[in-house]
Amino acid sequence: MKLVNIMFLATSVVLVTGCASIVGGTNQSVSVNTGKVDGASCAIKNDKGVWYIPQTPGSTVIHRSYGDLKVDCKKKNLLTGRKTVASSTKPLVFGNVLFGGLIGVGVDVLDGAAYDYPNDISIPMQKSAKA
Repeated sequence: MKLVNIMFLATSVVLVTGCASIVGGTNQSVSVNTGKVDGASCAIKNDKGVWYIPQTPGSTVIHRSYGDLKVDCKKKNLLTGRKTVASSTKPLVFGNVLFGGLIGVGVDVLDGAAYDYPNDISIPMQKSAKA
């Protein structure tokens, strides 16, 4: 009977460790729009990589991270639209502290699963003075 309790406890710990990874994963879809301007190309960057949206409005799948998300959008005769977006910590991470322990939290923090960015990013673009 004691062995059954130990196995149940070990299995429970393994299942709840890395809770945010299991629930939300390390990737996230983000959409970018450039206000009244369509057809801008955007580069999205954080410490996990760089992703591109060839034409706005559009979306792409990025890798979650603690670091800020930097978005640069360009279109001929318009000023470059830039925005830095901070990540936020998912509420699931706090549950992971209670149920999964430090190992689960550590995994989620390192792989980025503990964080979220806004799903929709708006970057208004303006005409260049040269246009």
